Order: sequence, then structure tokens, then C-alpha cells
Amino acid sequence: MSIHVEARNVVKRFGPTVALNGAKIAIAEGETHALLGRNGAGKSTLVSILTGLQRPDEGEVLFSGEPAPAPGDRDAWRQRVACVYQKSTIIPALTVAENLFLNRQSDGHGPINWRTLRGRARELLDTYEVDVDVQTLAGDLSVEQRQLVEIARALSFGARFIILDEPTARLDGPAIERLFARMRSLREQGVTMMYISHHLDEVYEICQSVTVFRDARHIMTRPVAGLPQDELVHAMTGEATSAYHARERTPGERVVLSGEGLSLAGRYRNVDVSVRAGEVVGLAGSASSGKVGLAETLVGLRGADTGTVVVNGTKVKPGDVPAAMAAGLGFVPEDRHHEGFVPLLSVGENATFPIARKLGRFGVVSPSRRREKAKEMITALDIKTEGPDQPVGDLSGGNAQKVVFARALVDDPTVLVVINPTAGVDVKAKQALLGAVEDAAERGAGAVVVSDELDDLRICDRVLVMFHGEIVKDVPRGWTDHELVAVMEGIQE
Repeated sequence: MSIHVEARNVVKRFGPTVALNGAKIAIAEGETHALLGRNGAGKSTLVSILTGLQRPDEGEVLFSGEPAPAPGDRDAWRQRVACVYQKSTIIPALTVAENLFLNRQSDGHGPINWRTLRGRARELLDTYEVDVDVQTLAGDLSVEQRQLVEIARALSFGARFIILDEPTARLDGPAIERLFARMRSLREQGVTMMYISHHLDEVYEICQSVTVFRDARHIMTRPVAGLPQDELVHAMTGEATSAYHARERTPGERVVLSGEGLSLAGRYRNVDVSVRAGEVVGLAGSASSGKVGLAETLVGLRGADTGTVVVNGTKVKPGDVPAAMAAGLGFVPEDRHHEGFVPLLSVGENATFPIARKLGRFGVVSPSRRREKAKEMITALDIKTEGPDQPVGDLSGGNAQKVVFARALVDDPTVLVVINPTAGVDVKAKQALLGAVEDAAERGAGAVVVSDELDDLRICDRVLVMFHGEIVKDVPRGWTDHELVAVMEGIQE
């Protein structure tokens, strides 16, 4: 079987970060080939190179043995490869027909013939067995229908290689089966596919071969048939050892945070969770597992469709962040740059936002009291700064994240919820931030740690693993990388 797509010895750097280091993949014509790896393994960078959005610093990409087009030749790239991303690129305000032939509505001679355009769209959808009315607004389509329209659009350019990036992330069981049926049909028509997923059960069901990346390098390429699941998980995780040694502690009996019967359409369903005083509970799972949405519900950023959240004995109104904070909750959001701090304001102002009302009288903040409190937090978290008056935007990533932690901890919360707390920080900052969570637990606070990093989860007394919007396992402390990743990828241990 001939090789349809190949990347050889690809190196890609972004500043000091090596995103791909001699990576390679070879995908045979007409096969569905899985690309697997933990977050940060280099999958997204390879996709950007295989679609012509990035140029490799070293190495080459070949299509049917021929060198890839020049980076600026978008038409040539579209004729060779298309990517259906987890986030749809369909334009909601346009019809299906308009989306299918965007910028190709006419033959270049005269105005658009709408009847002809709709006819071309119906013919295209019929060819690939997509049952959608071409006059429907794309915004009215289901997630499943939008994906099928995107696949048809990609094939209409003549591309015979399609990358599917987490295509089942927002689909339910029956829709996944229909997608797989369509993929099998496309494969019978000679279409080559690269399939990216965090769900290993899907890889075994739909793929013929699998390539694993780890730490920006190619680790393994094997046929799926006969490949033991534990060997595949081992290739993804390696022999990682902890850079952080969790402390021993004994949680109390009092429940300080609970969610009962929580459901949010498209995110999670029928979730019960409770956290005791002095307990650190992890939330783990793939990007589509629902873990971030659940955490944002617990802190009031999202309102659940059903269920209740209780913070420190107070039932909190859905979507009411101030009420959750008043009840004793501290929060470190997922994206510090957009949700965690105000860059132009000072370290002191950012760190003391939650207690501004306590730093003065009659609604006026005392600058001296604010600086005094900020200095306490700077010392406690070892924030490297010129002082409380320095703008947060001038700090390094690790120190800016410490300011976000300071804001979460400044009012001595009884509940702490942190999402991806060590993303983009160095090892020393990571240890300080995880230490701050454990310090809070030792003072009697309950904590929830939501993270894609296994090392972050090692401080947890137990880890709740989410899969397709449900908690599928409560894993006690002492797990191995292999054990936890297997559950996260849909393989129950």
C-alpha cells in the first residue's frame, strides 16, 4: 500500500520551546490513522504543519511522494488536505449551500446563479450521503450535521486526506456511531484520514494504524490490530516520575463544597461531588470530558440546568459568583490572561480585589492597608516583583500566576477551586503553586484541582475521572500514570 501523507524528521520551535523534535508520521493511502499523545506532545503543531499553516524549521512533508506546496499557496493545500476541527469553522449566518461553496459561489463570470449553487450543493451532499437541506441556515444545524457539512466541503476541493481533530468531543453515542459509519464509507471511497482523539476505545474501533507522540517526539507507529491497550497507554505516558511529592494529611469530616444532581447540556450530566475540609480532590479527563465546565459551575461562573451547589453550608444561586465568594470560596480560573488579572493594574490591586471592602471605610480603599496586605501575599507566595505597585503585566508567567493565587487566597477561603494551576510556569513556580494549595488544605480548606497535568494531580487525596460528561471513577491516592491515563482515555482499569 502506497504512502499518501508523510512527515519526515520535522522540527518546529517557538522561541525556546521545541514543539516537535525530529517527529515523523507516515499514513498509507486509504487508511484511517490515529495520532495520539498527552497534551503538549506536539499533535496540534503537526496538524498545523500538515495543513500548511506553519512551516517546519527542519524536515519535510510529502503528499503521494511529492513535496508539499509552498506555504502561501492555499488553493494547492486545500486540494491535498483539510482539517475538521473540534471547533466548527462553519459560518452560522449563511446557508449550508453558501458554506459549502464559500468564495466559489459562481464560476467567475457574472453574478451568482443561486439555483445552480443549490443544485451543486445537493449533488455534493448526495455524493457523500449527507442528509441536510442546503437552504438551511448553518446555525440551525446540529453539531453532527455541521461536522458532516465540513467534511463534504473539504472533499469538494479535491482533498483526499482529511484530519479529524477530536470529532466526537461534542457528540452523543448514536451520533458517534453515525460518524464512524460515514468514515468507513469514505474510506471505501479511497479517502485517507488522520484521527486525533483522547478516547482509545474509538481508536480501536475505527483506525487501522496508530502513531504516538510524547514530549514532541515520535514514540511508536503500530497496526491497531493486536496492539495491547496497556502497551499503547505506556507509549503515551512513558516512565514519568513526579516532580512534586505530595504531603500526608488527614481530611476532616465536614463537607465544605458539594454539588448534587448537576447537569449542563453539552457539558456534563447527573454529577454528584463533595469535598471535605482539608481534602484535595482532583478532576481529570480529556478536553471534552466536562471537567472544566463542572468546576466553573461549582464556583458560579456557569449555571447548571439542574442540581444544587452548596459552599460551606450555603446553597448558592446558579451562576452567582459573588455569592459563592461570600460563602468562602476562592478561585483560580483556567485562563489567567483573560480571567485571572488586570495587566495594567498593580500587584497589590490585583491581589486584594476580593477584600477591597475590608481595606478602608465608606467604600474608599486605604492605599497603605492595601500595600500592607499585598506585601503579606508577596512574601507568602514568594512573588518575584519590585513591590505591590508594579503592574502585573510586567511579571513573568509564573509570578503572574502567583498573583492570581494570591487573589484566590487573600480572604482565607474555606473552599479553593483551581483550574490548570501550573499551566505555562516553570518547575520552581509549579512547586510553589501546588504548595500553596496544600498549605490551604492544611489550614482546613477543601480544594478542587482541575488539571491536564498528572503532576498537579499527585497532591490530591483522590481524583475524580470524567469521561463524556460523567464521573466514571473515584481514584484514591497512590495511582500510577498508566492507571489514571487508562481511565481518562476510556479504558476502565
